[in-house]
Amino acid sequence: QVQLVESGGGLVQAGGSLRLSCAASGRTFISYAMGWFRQGPGKERELVAVVSAIGGSPNYADSVKGRFTISKDNAKNTLYLQMNSLKPEDTAVYYCAASSYFYTSRRDQYEYWGRGTQVTVSS
Repeated sequence: QVQLVESGGGLVQAGGSLRLSCAASGRTFISYAMGWFRQGPGKERELVAVVSAIGGSPNYADSVKGRFTISKDNAKNTLYLQMNSLKPEDTAVYYCAASSYFYTSRRDQYEYWGRGTQVTVSS
């Protein structure tokens, strides 16, 4: 089992940057594929980016490609999301999630979730 705690959210102007972090408990962090998901006001939770258990094969939603970068530091038990060129439509609660699969982009295959961190982008 793994517990996840996100941090790094906040209010930023359009065009700005933020870096989200997700600290994971447990000694088996390297066993889990990890992902970032987000849920905007009145919207369903959607995939932002995922990465394999060993930190490879990053995959991004089309809406964030070229602007966001996901990275997994297994030595520090931490997942990151670097967000650049932020847009108002990126406003959402961002969730970190872990899957016992080596790699998956399916939301329903992520068993463990953090409580989320709010990102608000003003125009």
